[in-house]
Amino acid sequence: MAKNFALLGVGGFVAPRHLQAIQSTGNELLAACDPNDSVGVLDRHFLDTKFFTEVERFDRFLEKRKRMSEAERVHYLSICTPNYLHDAHVRLALRVGADAICEKPVVINPWNLDQLAELEHESGKRVYTVLQLRHLPAMQELKQRLQAGVAKRAQIDLSYVTRRGPWYQISWKGDESKSGGLALNIGIHLFDLLLWLFGGVERTELHLREPDRWAGYIQLKNADVRWHLSTRPQDLPETTQLAGQSAYRSLTMDGEELEFSTGFTDLHTRVYEEILAGRGCGLESARPSVELVYRLRSATTCAPGDRGHPALTKP
Repeated sequence: MAKNFALLGVGGFVAPRHLQAIQSTGNELLAACDPNDSVGVLDRHFLDTKFFTEVERFDRFLEKRKRMSEAERVHYLSICTPNYLHDAHVRLALRVGADAICEKPVVINPWNLDQLAELEHESGKRVYTVLQLRHLPAMQELKQRLQAGVAKRAQIDLSYVTRRGPWYQISWKGDESKSGGLALNIGIHLFDLLLWLFGGVERTELHLREPDRWAGYIQLKNADVRWHLSTRPQDLPETTQLAGQSAYRSLTMDGEELEFSTGFTDLHTRVYEEILAGRGCGLESARPSVELVYRLRSATTCAPGDRGHPALTKP
C-alpha cells in the first residue's frame, strides 16, 4: 500500500529532491507547507496536494488526518525547513502520529537528540535523517575496502567548495544561531561520511573559522583528516570553473583521489527506499556528526602546523 506523506518547507532548496523521492517510491503527498508561495515545483510531481502558508493550518490538517483511517492518515512528515526549526518540526511529526524524515542536521545542539529520543519512545514513531552520501557507490566501495582490512592508518584530505553569492550570508544560513554555521550547514554530511568510514573522534583542531571558510584537522580511530569547507567562488578549482560546475567535493586517501562532485543530487530516492524498508538512519546515526560539529563550533582556532589543509596555503 502506498504511504501518505506531508512536507514542511516545500519552497526550499532541497525540497525538490524529497518530492522526487516520494514520487519515485510510489507514494502520495497529501499536504505541503511553506511561508513562501512560490511552490510551482509541486506541479511537476503532485497536482492534488493541499498547500498551506501557515504552519498552524497545516498542523490542524495533520491532526484531523491522525484520527482518520490507516489509508487516510499521514504516515511520514518530510522536513526541509531551516536548521533551527528542525527540532520543533520533528516534534510536530511525532505529535500527529507520523514518522519524521528530517534533513540534516536533525538538530543544531547534541543535547536535543536526547529529548527527541524520549519523544520518539513515548510516541512509538521514528525519527529518520537524510545521510545520503553513505549511498554514493564510490563511498560504499571504499567502506567495503576498509572493512576488508587496511594495512596502515589512512591519511585523508577532504575538500568541499560550493559557490554561494552574497545572499547566503544575508539569509538564515549566514546566522550561526539559526544554521549552526558553515561547518554544520554544509559540512555535516561530509563529517558523517568520515565518521562512518573511519570511526570515532580522538582529537580535533580548528585552524580557520570565517563566515565563508572553515578548515581544521580531525584524528579519527582509523584516519588523520585535514578538511576544508568554503563557499567562496574563487576557491573552486579552475577545472571545475571551466566545466561550468558550481561545487567541488574531493576526498583524497593516501594520495588517491575519490572525486564525487557528480551524482550527489540523486541519492534521496535511495534514502527513502531504505526508510520505507525499515533500514533508515535514525537519531543515533546522526549523533556522532552532530557532536563533532558542536565540538568544532566550540573550539578556538590554532596554528595548523603540518596538519593544515593544503588549501590554507592559498591566498
